[in-house]
Amino acid sequence: MSAFNLTTREDGIAILTIDVPDESMNTLKADFADDISRILDEIESNAALTGVVVLSGKQGSFIAGADISMLANCESEADAEALATQGQKIFDRIEAMDKTFVAAIDGPALGGGLELALACDYRVCTDNDKTQLGLPEVQLGLLPGSGGTQRLPKLVGIQRAIKMMLTGSAVRAKQAKKYGIVDDLVPETILLEAALKLAKKKPKDSTIKKSFADTVLENTAFGRKILFKKAREQTLAKTKGNYPAPMYILDCVEAGIEDKRKGYSTEARLFGKLVMTKESEQLRNIFFATTEMKKETGVEGVAPETIEKVGVLGGGLMGGGIAFVSASKAKVPVRVKDISENGIASAMKYSYDILQKRLKKRILKRSQMQQQLAKITGCLDYSGYKSADLVIEAVFEDLKLKQKMVADVEQYCKENTIFASNTSSIPIAEIAAEAKRPENVIGLHYFSPVDKMPLAEVIPHKGTSEAVISTTVEFAKRQGKTPIVVGDGAGFYVNRILAPYMSEAGFIAMEGQPIDSIDKALVSFGFPVGAFKLLDEVGIDVGTKIIPILKAQFGERFSAPSAFDKLLENDRKGKKNKAGFYTYKGKKAGKELDNSIYDILGISPVAKYTDATITERCVLLMLNEAARCLDEGVIRSARDGDIGAIFGIGFPPFLGGPFKYMDALGIENVLERLNYYAEVYDEKYKPADILVQMQNNKQTFY
Repeated sequence: MSAFNLTTREDGIAILTIDVPDESMNTLKADFADDISRILDEIESNAALTGVVVLSGKQGSFIAGADISMLANCESEADAEALATQGQKIFDRIEAMDKTFVAAIDGPALGGGLELALACDYRVCTDNDKTQLGLPEVQLGLLPGSGGTQRLPKLVGIQRAIKMMLTGSAVRAKQAKKYGIVDDLVPETILLEAALKLAKKKPKDSTIKKSFADTVLENTAFGRKILFKKAREQTLAKTKGNYPAPMYILDCVEAGIEDKRKGYSTEARLFGKLVMTKESEQLRNIFFATTEMKKETGVEGVAPETIEKVGVLGGGLMGGGIAFVSASKAKVPVRVKDISENGIASAMKYSYDILQKRLKKRILKRSQMQQQLAKITGCLDYSGYKSADLVIEAVFEDLKLKQKMVADVEQYCKENTIFASNTSSIPIAEIAAEAKRPENVIGLHYFSPVDKMPLAEVIPHKGTSEAVISTTVEFAKRQGKTPIVVGDGAGFYVNRILAPYMSEAGFIAMEGQPIDSIDKALVSFGFPVGAFKLLDEVGIDVGTKIIPILKAQFGERFSAPSAFDKLLENDRKGKKNKAGFYTYKGKKAGKELDNSIYDILGISPVAKYTDATITERCVLLMLNEAARCLDEGVIRSARDGDIGAIFGIGFPPFLGGPFKYMDALGIENVLERLNYYAEVYDEKYKPADILVQMQNNKQTFY
């Protein structure tokens, strides 16, 4: 059965319907080439046809992009380049044909889907919330390889096109119309009618209206030289040279301005190079891993219950964030309980501020904003909690307080209400120790800020029921999270592997290495922020509370510099009270080190270590602890460990996660470096038993 169907109408317009069999969304595959060529031959040879509407047979989905799995068949850069050239030729035929082609878009038009639409003469899209247009290839370490780097700049201007391609972010329907990507924006009910009307027109002149400044920058050789120089500087500052795709995208756009044929050949050639890079391979692995995880349940064969009402205990930053994703993404009513009206107001403001920004950007309507805000209510007692299916606790890291919350929920809620704790470090078994119904107690650990961080750790204790595990995993997905099920114990997985990394950064600082140089080294390695900036963001008071809990369970290897206690004595909590390792006043708030920190810690800073030594000392401890977690069953698989580290703490995605990285380094090399530091520096570097066994058995994690 073909994915393409052509029907002709009496008015000289043909409708080309794309509907890939047995798939929920349309994706373009390499083996479609012959089918598409045959249909284009048919269109070209039919003199009675004057226009063609390209339409999806799947409601709410145009084309989600190219099928990424076909790239695995490429054995060389030439193979991958040939794939790009094939796509370019097909879309070139559409663009050059003397029939008017119209893309009728409802739902996502991403990657190859948007490239197909760009090759058409007109584009019309629905005002559906699901409709979004973008070229996200950079997120997979790739570039748009079927003409996207050439056609988008001509349609929307160089600067806007570069921004879209370098970020990989999609634009909504209204933005697409404003930018000139689409020619019309209509309700779904009249999409075909609007497309047919455009198909009867002649191709339009696509001259872009630009401001004087943009005209100087984009339409003159001198201006373009400045534009691309600045773009490369900014890109390199962000990527630290760890990701080749963004720089290659700039090369393609610049080449196409000079010479159309050179632009297309550069695009195909550099696409071929990127497909074969380790960076793209790892980013594609992450994509496939998360796609697999979306299909999994918490416990195989155990169906989740439906969550219809949620309670959130605590109106702080975490509580406010949990309430927001529950109301806006999971679309359930949320009842926030706090001990003060200020706490409830704070939780409400969290959602209001995010939605207000989206309203200003025209991502959502005022009525939609009001609907989402109306889902969140507050209370100072447990009124309204009787019907809650799930109560998520986000109060202080105090065991007795959390146990009281369990008792309260058991008293005021239904017998089958799930109690989920957002604790970052306290074992769930301890929280459930005095529960009447411990089978309903589970951990659901989010990361800050909740509305942005994609990971959630689901932590059952030994007595948690299987139905509760599956239900919690499913609800986390509804909140837009990628959940991983992890074993109970101090720090769970993410904080357990993060703690020794953070502590080691502290010990390096106490040896005199300038704090900002440590952070810069870790950022250059690929982390989104350095260890000290992260501690400021999380809260120095929060970070230091985790260490004693970890140390009590796992011993001395979780020790942290005792001098850091002086920071709390000095009331330095980080960004939240504008007093931490960095300054939070003036124009460069959060960007410059507060040098008075050295006096508090009693340090005379002198640079003594290379970036390589700094990152190796910190990262090796994280890798070693990750291996222990796998060995102890804290995580179910190396894949879960990699996704957890990337989505939870920003482990460099281009390295694939701790386990992929250890495979790439070679287990033998990891052991050699751990043994070296254990001998010359500290026993805490002693290799995990699993690494020694793997080396003896010549095993890898994947």
